[in-house]
Amino acid sequence: QVQLVESGGGLVQAGGSLRLSCAASGRTSRNFAMAWFRRAPGKERERVARISANGGFTSYADSVKGRFSISRDNAKNSIVLQMNSLRPEDTALYYCAAADSSGVFVDWGQGTQVTVSS
Repeated sequence: QVQLVESGGGLVQAGGSLRLSCAASGRTSRNFAMAWFRRAPGKERERVARISANGGFTSYADSVKGRFSISRDNAKNSIVLQMNSLRPEDTALYYCAAADSSGVFVDWGQGTQVTVSS
């Protein structure tokens, strides 16, 4: 099991930037894929960005392509989500998740709130 703790959320105006961090403990993070998800009120959970175990492959939801960037530092057992050009529709609770060896996301953080004002 992996324990995940997110930080970096907050309130920002539209067009601004935020940087979310997720610190992992437990299993060595370099052995599994990780991702950021979000859930907005009244909407289903959405996977925002995913990064492979070695950081060599990333993927993004169409809604954030070109604005968000995911990266990882396996030496520090952490991942980062850099969010630029934020929009009010990006407002959500953002979760960090870690996958098992089959790629299923099984470990979740508590989430950090991101609110973008217009």
